Amino acid sequence: MLNAEQREIRDLARDFAEGEIVPRAAAWDRDRAFDREVLDRLAELGFLGMLTPPEYGGLGFDTPTYLVAMEEIARGDAALALTVAIQNGPVPHILLTHGSEEQKTRWLPALASGQKIAAFALSEAEAGSDPSAMTTRAREDDGDWVISGSKKWVTNGSRADLAIVFARTGPVSARPPIGAFLVDTGAEGYRVGRREKTMGLCASETVSVALEGVRVGRERLVGDPGRALGYALGALDLGRLGIAAQAVGIGQAALEHATRYARERRQFGRPIADFGAIRSSLAMMASRIAGSRALVMEGAAAWEERGRGDSEGLPVTARSAMAKLLASETAMWVTEEAVRIFGGYGFMREFPVEKLMRDAKGTEIYEGTSEILRLVIGRALTRSL
Repeated sequence: MLNAEQREIRDLARDFAEGEIVPRAAAWDRDRAFDREVLDRLAELGFLGMLTPPEYGGLGFDTPTYLVAMEEIARGDAALALTVAIQNGPVPHILLTHGSEEQKTRWLPALASGQKIAAFALSEAEAGSDPSAMTTRAREDDGDWVISGSKKWVTNGSRADLAIVFARTGPVSARPPIGAFLVDTGAEGYRVGRREKTMGLCASETVSVALEGVRVGRERLVGDPGRALGYALGALDLGRLGIAAQAVGIGQAALEHATRYARERRQFGRPIADFGAIRSSLAMMASRIAGSRALVMEGAAAWEERGRGDSEGLPVTARSAMAKLLASETAMWVTEEAVRIFGGYGFMREFPVEKLMRDAKGTEIYEGTSEILRLVIGRALTRSL
């Protein structure tokens, strides 16, 4: 059950989504871009700094409250919700937990206000599920760091003002030293490459980035120069919860469209909602979404209590993986069911469920594929026995 504050945030996010996101989502999908003004409005309402403490310009909400809002924004448009997730999640988290006071004071208010849009540059063409295999390198030179290499699948890559870039700071090894660097996207040598033509989440700008001798000062290094892989993996636990909430929002939108259509669509002289097969499908859609939502909230509670484990001895990494695995696969199944209920119309671009199905597929892939998540969960289970 949600508390009073969470209900208030949910209602605010829902009203914003229904009034300002839903009417434009199809056009954003078609045009492969959303309006900058919608980010400005989200920032005005505080949705870009939900987890950031008030002393750094944010609202300081807990993780469950943030995820409630994420679900509602994703109900409106999952591509926009992905940008909101990055702005709230991995980048601010790494700054809060490992950044210097100067870095926090300089960057967190700018992110929370939407003055700066963030990107998370971890993955590479040959280092996706295994980021330790990255080849991007940072070397010290006359008191600065010089970064060379390339990054792949960078969300917000062409929109971002600030990227947190991960690079090796030492020789190749099984666990190479990796540093995290705050890089202005306008820096000399920072090149935004081809924008990817994705199946879904089309309004999200996913690009490759080349770093051609990008020079940054020592003050741009976050934390220890050799421990940032751990920072990234820890931040992904929070990121996966955000994606899980996004998936729940996609599924909820599909359920609502399918239910409304089933009530209105008539065949054989009556609404198709009168047929047992349709009712059974809707019942399972609703039940699986509710189960996913509950697991997301369980993962959020584990994140709030991270470091202590839980009664089953599972770490937050496993809990967040479970939430994302179930929620993303549920979203995919639910949207496929919605397309079936719509029949031929579900295959048409003019109707919303085909977009939802395309968007749902993305949640099974980024920030940990289903296969990787199963490995994470299975490893945690066998270690706890």
